[in-house]
Amino acid sequence: MPDLHDLRLSDYAPRPSVAIPGSRVPRPRYRCVDVHNHLGRWLTGDGGWMAPDVGRLLALMDEHDVAAIVNLDGMWGEELSANLDRYDHAHPGRFLTFCQLDWGLLRERDGVGRLVSSLEDSRARGARGLKVWKMLGLHHTGPDGRLVLPDDPRLAPVFAAAGDLGLPVLIHTADPVAFFHPADRHNERLEELLAHPDWHFGRPGLPSFPRLMDALEGLVAAHPRTVFIGAHVGCYAEDLRWVSRMLDEHPNFHIDIAGRLAELGRRPRAARTLFTRHPDRVLFGTDAFPLSASSYPTHYRFLETADEHFPYAPDEEIPPQGRWAISALDLPDDVLEKVYSGNALRLLR
Repeated sequence: MPDLHDLRLSDYAPRPSVAIPGSRVPRPRYRCVDVHNHLGRWLTGDGGWMAPDVGRLLALMDEHDVAAIVNLDGMWGEELSANLDRYDHAHPGRFLTFCQLDWGLLRERDGVGRLVSSLEDSRARGARGLKVWKMLGLHHTGPDGRLVLPDDPRLAPVFAAAGDLGLPVLIHTADPVAFFHPADRHNERLEELLAHPDWHFGRPGLPSFPRLMDALEGLVAAHPRTVFIGAHVGCYAEDLRWVSRMLDEHPNFHIDIAGRLAELGRRPRAARTLFTRHPDRVLFGTDAFPLSASSYPTHYRFLETADEHFPYAPDEEIPPQGRWAISALDLPDDVLEKVYSGNALRLLR
């Protein structure tokens, strides 16, 4: 028998000994809309499309009863038109493409005015919403060289215009809380940070996680006529009390569940309470790209069954977002229908 005293943590892949029956749920109880996914070109690295074969993607959607996918990769200008032509126009009703904004314009003269004009142009081209990525608050600077946070008063015309144009704003602020903690032996996401050191934001010169959450709330509160969808369980899946309070106090705030089964599933009772307390404000999304055959069944199992202690990433030997398993929510039918599609259809028209 080999000596395992020096086994590296990265090589440790324990298999659960608990004997618990499991479920496979290939189709949702109600046809769904995936409000958070990436089908464009800006995240691929090689300039190719995230879904190189649209026919295959549609077949996967049909296999798992996915009525439509929101593509958050529209960008702006001709790139937006290319996304719209490839998805929305070629397959009406199956895709809804959101635009983004070139926040680098903030460093230029009349940058805010140009951002508003870009948003108006994107709406005219056919964008169905605006995606704001986490780099607003962590990377983009103004003319003075200082970071611009989402609640910066200079951005008010942009978010007011989104409301006037009827464009929901799906916003991702900050990142998992552990990415702002010291990258040491106490950090529960250390393996992830070692693999992706650029994901660590606990560095001098960057705002703290609480400051970014304050900025998100300040933005939402300042624009009650604009619909906001807080990505990844309101950007704070680790504290569902905070998320529930945001939903209580800000009627224009909604959340998607994309990319956070790992967090929701280790607090299933609290998560179920959040869903049943705010059934009109939670939207289904996966952030699973490129999509695999297991992506949707795992989400359906999590939402619909009472299964305990199962992997949130069944295709991975070592869980990628924390070394734990999840338990399911067993949501009632009326909540499932709203989460799967009802809320998305209402907000996205």
